[in-house]
Amino acid sequence: MSFGIYPCLSCRIGVLKILSFQNYAQRSLSCSSFLYKAATSNTRLKNVVTTNEAVTDCEGIKTSFADKENISATITSLPQQYLMLSKIRLTSLVVMTSMCGYAMAPSAFSLSSALVCSVGTGLLSCAANAVNQFHEVPFDAQMARTRNRLLVRSIVTPLHAIGFATACASTGGLLLFFGANGLTAALGFANLILYTSIYTPLKRVSILNTWVGSIVGALPPLMGWSCATGALGPGAWVLAGILYAWQFPHFNALSWNLRPDYSRAGYRMMAVTDPGLCRRTTLRYTAAIMALSFTAPYADLTNYWFALESLPLNAYFLYLAWDFYKKSDSSSSRKLFRFSLIHLPILMLLMLINKK
Repeated sequence: MSFGIYPCLSCRIGVLKILSFQNYAQRSLSCSSFLYKAATSNTRLKNVVTTNEAVTDCEGIKTSFADKENISATITSLPQQYLMLSKIRLTSLVVMTSMCGYAMAPSAFSLSSALVCSVGTGLLSCAANAVNQFHEVPFDAQMARTRNRLLVRSIVTPLHAIGFATACASTGGLLLFFGANGLTAALGFANLILYTSIYTPLKRVSILNTWVGSIVGALPPLMGWSCATGALGPGAWVLAGILYAWQFPHFNALSWNLRPDYSRAGYRMMAVTDPGLCRRTTLRYTAAIMALSFTAPYADLTNYWFALESLPLNAYFLYLAWDFYKKSDSSSSRKLFRFSLIHLPILMLLMLINKK
């Protein structure tokens, strides 16, 4: 805008004040519109979302637009966006468990084969997580833990996310099929479908989603084992059983302190719909981990020292699960969740040390 028609300094200052007031009025109107929509939404959200939360969301939306401009301005942010779409920490855990299956298999170690397994499994996990976020945008927007995800904030378009997932899935699947074997590729694609097409929609339908999600967590070590040997032996199923059981204390402890978020988004989690069952399954499957650890030597997976060395680790895990079962508070659930993150890698390390 030119100030040529406003030669006087005071006139220019007045014009600037008017423009500033207009901008402020537009921002206020947008916030008011957002608050009105929050107040007139469905009954369930009325009971959960307060006015203060709505104001915070309104400010968050304006901030997200600014963040979007900043992130989109530099091409160097694209790798970071892909890491966020991939849920890189979760993907790293998936790769780690698949590598444990590969290392524990009764075959000679091959660096090229291990790389194929880790990269292929990782790419399929990236694809699954991107598709998961694509499906859950309207629900992620209602949860404090997920409302800043890229698709929720429109930093990445849905088409871009699906394109990324397609590229990862096709590359990872082909890599496993031609670089490993058909069984490993089939397990990988089965896990992709199970996670994106069954587990993800089931989260809003039934608490059975936790059992399905545990199967998803149990398949990566089978992929590693099959990549190394081309088949699945008894030891592979013991590994898968341990990973399956571990999902329950890990996720139940995590979800316990996120019950308001899950309730607001309409997710059917045990911690929300059946807290008693949540506590019982946590204790039950933690005990199952100890039992499965004792069976590892009999499946020719480890020597007998593993059963003895893993006993203190599993016993303390079971103690924390019992403490959560009895107290069922935020402190006990937090302790259980944090120890679950330590328990799994230590248990796998003990397996590798005592491999038969």
